[in-house]
Amino acid sequence: MAKQRLQPKLKSPLGKPLAGGSSSRPLPPEAEPRISASSAGSPRQDPQRRTSYLEAVAVYEKGVAALQRHDYDHALELLQSVLKQYPEEKELHERVRLYLNVCERHVAAKKTDPQTIEERLYASTLAINGGKYDEAISHLRLVRDEDPDNDHALYMLAVAHAQRGEHAQAVAHLERSIALNPENRALARRDPDLDPLHDDDAFRSAVEPRRLAQAAEPDRRTLRPKTAR
Repeated sequence: MAKQRLQPKLKSPLGKPLAGGSSSRPLPPEAEPRISASSAGSPRQDPQRRTSYLEAVAVYEKGVAALQRHDYDHALELLQSVLKQYPEEKELHERVRLYLNVCERHVAAKKTDPQTIEERLYASTLAINGGKYDEAISHLRLVRDEDPDNDHALYMLAVAHAQRGEHAQAVAHLERSIALNPENRALARRDPDLDPLHDDDAFRSAVEPRRLAQAAEPDRRTLRPKTAR
């Protein structure tokens, strides 16, 4: 049966336990990358090399465990140490580099995540323009949690939910945005991003001019009864 290449997400990349005196390989066949027979047999032939190999494997396993816990910084440090401290263990290097690529991507993404309200609003704008509404909502919720009266964030939440077809949530955010900043009412009436809401009665009620809304209300003034003469 052909051996499968190692994938980044493996529950158990190394076989356990690792017995120092055992002649069996520490990795199960299905988790092994393609290694030549000569390199695979060298750790068993040289006792000193065998000790170095087991030490490298122990560090490797700790790195993979940290990766599985999403502790990418620690995993990156451990896996890099395998390359630096055990340069002769070429057998492990292919697998180490595979996981290093995963760690480096996550660490880079973490460093570029928006941290301030302004950065999150900007990232949300880019996400909405790119049709990534889930990502936009994720950023905007963080802004709302930090600044509940940020009418711009609430307005953008209305847009993102409208584009996802979630009318009730969109209108609720829009109404709150208008209450905080009445100028958002006129903006919403001509915003093409809110077109999915145009047939929604709650949306029309929220964006119609206040004077028209008041004019449409019935006169609730109490009429005085005519006095009998």
